[in-house]
Amino acid sequence: MKLSARLAAIVDALPLAPGMQVLEIGCGTGAAARAVAARLGTGHILAIDRSAKAVAQAKAASAAEIASGRMTARPAAIEDFEPEPGEGPFDIVFAVRVGALDGRHPEAGRRAVPRIAAVLAPGGRVFVDGGDPLRELPV
Repeated sequence: MKLSARLAAIVDALPLAPGMQVLEIGCGTGAAARAVAARLGTGHILAIDRSAKAVAQAKAASAAEIASGRMTARPAAIEDFEPEPGEGPFDIVFAVRVGALDGRHPEAGRRAVPRIAAVLAPGGRVFVDGGDPLRELPV
């Protein structure tokens, strides 16, 4: 599946490097996660979404990335996120159109930020849409 121009610009703007551990919050059908997985070499992306239906679609569309060990997808809301064994710490966390992080749902955001901070690697960075094309969140 071809990435939209907007998602391609977002993925291009992420400071990705081979071997990184990445968390995508609000993965939807997994298009950006697949593009990130292709750039990580031996790294890994965990794609989460609060919608079990979206995660099922992401898993179905990402069978090759999941089989290769470069991607995992599971349902989770960031404000309740707990890493499972082997997940994280994450070098990069990113989110596109996630209400808890873009100001639309401030209470969820207040609960989400400590969850994100807890799973960041030392020097880890958090990016959300709304910049040109991304902005970095201080966590």
